[in-house]
Amino acid sequence: MSQPKIIGYMKPVCGWSNGVRAVLQKYGLEYEDRDIINNPANYREMVQKSHQPLQPTLEIDGIILADVSGDEVEAYLIEKGYAQPSDADAGVPTDQPCADHGPVSVDIEPPRSRLSSWTSHFFSKSR
Repeated sequence: MSQPKIIGYMKPVCGWSNGVRAVLQKYGLEYEDRDIINNPANYREMVQKSHQPLQPTLEIDGIILADVSGDEVEAYLIEKGYAQPSDADAGVPTDQPCADHGPVSVDIEPPRSRLSSWTSHFFSKSR
């Protein structure tokens, strides 16, 4: 098994995020933990890469897994050969929500497609 490059866009305190961290630790996989609450640049980067605002979002060797649970991450890691199935306990629930999904107030502009750019230009003109 090779060590994939893993970047996790997660809340510092969150049931879903803690489940993902526990799975990565269970399999001894190193990862970069990017705090999306206390660092708005990390949140913007997550949204730009994943085209959606939900977390946890992981980037594993360039592949985006958006809005995933620890169970979903574990299944992906096993399917792709980054981990072998294990009955070891992760230590925390890997499929539970955050206690507080409070709003994240980061001002970002979503990526625009060529079509949406064209339609907004077309419909903004006076006729």
